[in-house]
Amino acid sequence: MKKARNIFHVISYLQYPLMAAALYFAIQPYLTGFEDVLESINIMLIFMGVAISFSTLQDTTKTQNKLSLKVYQNPKAARVFLIYLLVIIVVFMGAGFVGLLGQEDSKLREISIGLIVLSIGMLGMLKAAVEMAEYHGAKRENLS
Repeated sequence: MKKARNIFHVISYLQYPLMAAALYFAIQPYLTGFEDVLESINIMLIFMGVAISFSTLQDTTKTQNKLSLKVYQNPKAARVFLIYLLVIIVVFMGAGFVGLLGQEDSKLREISIGLIVLSIGMLGMLKAAVEMAEYHGAKRENLS
């Protein structure tokens, strides 16, 4: 099982080129004179959602930095962070579905698709964050 975890952890590094692609589409309107700005935003949101999905493949028994470790080891801070993530996901997904189902403008509907993809990626991130909070909270309790 450890080998499979390591393989997924390595695959998770694809998040970086995907996020670089999202960054490109974020700055593309500045380079093209703001032609098709909504299309660029949509593509940026889609790349961000996919990048976040890849980031959830990382090993949840490890943290990326000391701040994350402190948050996950503190039950109150972890709870606040998880609720914050959940609220963002609900807002993005809700806005995405409202825009998708309630808009006649095809450009705004495209952004709605991007918001839905981003929120699905963040949903995976929420699951990984819950696992990290559980693991590092239990680890902290075992050290006490």
